[in-house]
Amino acid sequence: MAPLFSDAGRRRLDDIVRPGMLCVFDFDGTLAPIVTQPDEVRLPPNVLQRLIELSGRTQIAILTGRSVVDIAPRLEFKVDYLVGNHGLEGVPGWQARSDAYAAMCRNWKDTLTMALTDPQYGPGIFLEDKHYSLSVHYRQARDQVEAEARLKTLLAGLQPPARIVAGKCVFSLMPQDGADKGSALEELMRISGASGAIYVGDDVTDEDVFRLNRDDLLSVRVEHASDSNAEFFVHGHQEIEQLLDELIERLRKHQGNASSRSE
Repeated sequence: MAPLFSDAGRRRLDDIVRPGMLCVFDFDGTLAPIVTQPDEVRLPPNVLQRLIELSGRTQIAILTGRSVVDIAPRLEFKVDYLVGNHGLEGVPGWQARSDAYAAMCRNWKDTLTMALTDPQYGPGIFLEDKHYSLSVHYRQARDQVEAEARLKTLLAGLQPPARIVAGKCVFSLMPQDGADKGSALEELMRISGASGAIYVGDDVTDEDVFRLNRDDLLSVRVEHASDSNAEFFVHGHQEIEQLLDELIERLRKHQGNASSRSE
C-alpha cells in the first residue's frame, strides 16, 4: 500500500479518472471525521463544496454502514446511489432480500437488549438499530478493553449466528449470507455502466472492497494500515479535500479536451 499522492498514485489516478467513472465514498472517518457521538457527524463545509462540484462532473455513490434514513439528511447534496447498512440497503434491485434481514436483526436486538441489562457490561454501551443490521457501540464504556472482550463473548452466542465485524469501538452485526460493501460496489459498477471506479474508506468493512483487486477499481484507505488490502492510502481525513480536488481537476481537463475536439 503506497501513498496516493506519490508518483505511482497519481499515475493510477490518471488511469482511472475518466468521464463516466463512479466515485464511491464511505462516510464516517472518510468524508466526515470520526466524533464521539455518532449522531453529531456532519460533512465539513469544504468537503461538501467539493462534493457538489464533483457531482456535477461524474457519478457519485455513498456506501456506508449507516442506514439510508440516517445518512440521507447528513449529505446536503444529491448522489446517484445511496447505499446503507454496509451494502444491505439501497442497491437497486436488491430490496427483495431485505425482509429476512430485518427479521433477523429484530431477533438479535431483542436478545441483546435483555442481555445488556446485566451490570457486568456497565454504562456506555448502546445499540444502534439500522433495521437491516445492528451496531453495538462501546466508545463511551469506562473500560473499552474489558467491554470489547465481554461483547465478543456475548455476540458469538447469537442465534442465528451473525457476521460480526469489529470496527473503531463498534461491532457491526450483519446476516452471514447478506451483501457486503464489495458485492454492493460491484453491482453499482454494473448497473451504472461506469468506465471505472474509485473507492475511499477507512475501516474494517471497507476491506470487502479493498480485496476485490480489479484493474478498473482504485481503492484508497484513509490512514495507513499494514494489514489492509487497499491499493493506496491517504494519511488522514485532512487529505480528503486534496483527493477531491485531484478528481475534479482531472475530470475538468477531460471534459475541456472533449469540448475542444467537438468545436
